Amino acid sequence: MVTAALTVPVVAASSSVAAPAGVAAFERTHENGTHAAASRFALPRPTGPFAVGRDVLHLVDRDRPDPWVPANPRELMVSVYYPARPNTGGPARYLTVAEARLFIEDRSLAGVTTPEEFSATRASARTGAHPIRGRYPLVVLSPGFSVYRHTLTHLAEDLASRGYVVAAVDHTYESAGTELPGGRVVTCLACTAVDGQGRDGFARVASGRATDVTFVLNKLTGPRRAWRHADLIDRTRIGMAGHSIGGNAAASTMAADPRVLAGVNMDGTFFAPVPEDGLGGRPFLMLGHPGHVPGGPDDTWDRDWLRLDGCKHWLTVTGTAHIDFSDLSVLADQAGLPDDASPLSGERTAEIMRTYVGAFLDRHLRGIHRPVLDGPTPGNPEVVFHQP
Repeated sequence: MVTAALTVPVVAASSSVAAPAGVAAFERTHENGTHAAASRFALPRPTGPFAVGRDVLHLVDRDRPDPWVPANPRELMVSVYYPARPNTGGPARYLTVAEARLFIEDRSLAGVTTPEEFSATRASARTGAHPIRGRYPLVVLSPGFSVYRHTLTHLAEDLASRGYVVAAVDHTYESAGTELPGGRVVTCLACTAVDGQGRDGFARVASGRATDVTFVLNKLTGPRRAWRHADLIDRTRIGMAGHSIGGNAAASTMAADPRVLAGVNMDGTFFAPVPEDGLGGRPFLMLGHPGHVPGGPDDTWDRDWLRLDGCKHWLTVTGTAHIDFSDLSVLADQAGLPDDASPLSGERTAEIMRTYVGAFLDRHLRGIHRPVLDGPTPGNPEVVFHQP
């Protein structure tokens, strides 16, 4: 069994303190009062000065049929992370046992971990935590295809600890398993729907996610706000980042919604192209594994780099693979799953991911200059800057 078993399906054109590996088993109590199983797994701790709170929202767009089940309205699960007062609230569960079970089945990981252990992965956010009052930029996160919002938890928590509100969105029927209220569990109908459709099928996914995100923004910042702490959000400073197809969705959302001022694509193919006339001069970061170099196998990066018309960065991280721009690289290391394709450790990849995504958002949503974006640095030799 190798790390590839955990990998988000690669949608490519050609087709601070970190928790150490082998974390000791632990027990905890979830927000619903149930006792969690022992687990080897723990995410890197946030690096910012704030503790992190988390709320989970169930949003229903009754004006829009679900793109995969048109008889139903579109439902979305959203985890909202925010700066919080320390030692308030209780531990937030990483994901539900049902979601963990379906992921393990989907990736053939039986014998590597159990649903109870994987569900009990230790993270830092706390449910019911008291917010630190203020106005914070909002960042929306969109995960890879066939996985859930939880795979971007370490990034979400780190950004919240540094003074952001973060909304991680589960795009229903696009993951191996998402649990909805009442114990309803939905699976990846989209995986079957787009099978055999090539780029057009994945372009449909990215465009649909853009519509999802516009709805989420309306519910978080509009006149009838769905989140109890929505007054924490500065509606004039909104960004978006995504992994894999979620990165394509970041660009698609910016093309459709002018409220999103900055975007990040983490190792995703631009199946839905950036418009030929650009993104209205707004900044964009492309951050990928070494296959995403100029002239590489994913020709959409070369094409859309030319269309990006604002401040833009093209970076690759030596020693990484597609999985690494998510929590799964960290967890795979802790499970003892080797992967020769990505020799850089999950801990180090997470550190780089947080550093550069955070620096980009700091610069363009908070006006804070971060020198790491200016060019190569001795402290980050794995990061390669490209100027096609």
